[in-house]
Amino acid sequence: SIMQARNLGVEVVELDLRTPFSAARARNEGFAKLKQMAPCLEYVQFVDGDCEVQAEWLAIATEYLENNAAVAVVCGRRRERFPENSIYNLMCDSEWSTPIGEAKACGGDALMRLEAFQAVDGYRNQLIAGEEPELCVRLRGQGWKIWRIDEEMTLHDAALTKFRQWWRRTMRGGYAFAEGAYLHGASPERHWVKESRRAWVWGLLIPIFGLLLASVSWVYGLLILMAYILQIFRIVLRNKRQKDSYPWARAFFMVLGKFPEMLGQVKFQYQRLIGRSSKLIEYK
Repeated sequence: SIMQARNLGVEVVELDLRTPFSAARARNEGFAKLKQMAPCLEYVQFVDGDCEVQAEWLAIATEYLENNAAVAVVCGRRRERFPENSIYNLMCDSEWSTPIGEAKACGGDALMRLEAFQAVDGYRNQLIAGEEPELCVRLRGQGWKIWRIDEEMTLHDAALTKFRQWWRRTMRGGYAFAEGAYLHGASPERHWVKESRRAWVWGLLIPIFGLLLASVSWVYGLLILMAYILQIFRIVLRNKRQKDSYPWARAFFMVLGKFPEMLGQVKFQYQRLIGRSSKLIEYK
């Protein structure tokens, strides 16, 4: 990949792998090199390695930042390149379809104002996931806004075709929830506290409670199982107004996902307890 990029005339920054790798660190070091090459830059587009920027996006996004001085980050619509390849890809495509307007966070693809990005010292190098929402928390803390506009931004290739890939990706999300809540859970916006609690309740506390009741009577255990089934129904009913071609499958995976999310929570808490930095949770 390095050779191919250089053959295309791309400046490549090779990271010292003796230091723990993270996407956040890669972005920061890439940005530092870019700033060195072009010190007069006003905006920078970050893009994930499995994404392709749409042809019109940069011009549209740049114009938006120029006309909205209070906005630090602007992002648009990210779409899956092959949503039909698996239910997991399809769920990713829905995941990217977030409301238009002021947002709490952006993803890995976004155009950012250098003034704002540098004011908060960029990404946190040590984060292995959830680095973009964490950055947005700090930006909002300084009065900046994050905005999502109704424009095509990037094509993404999740390449999720196996259950274990989905499981590990969801586990990484649970890890990000735990670390985000640890860093900013005490702030007024209670960053990812609710998401973390849901993972513990549905992924651990209810199953333990169910096993204890089932040891008394299988009827009580069946009632606990019904709680998960009712939760699936509740999610389907809650989202019935949305255009969704697979509401039951998505609701099922949302409920099932609380188990890998809980494991991600446990992994973070364990790593914090022993004082060890976690390695990336890869799913590709």
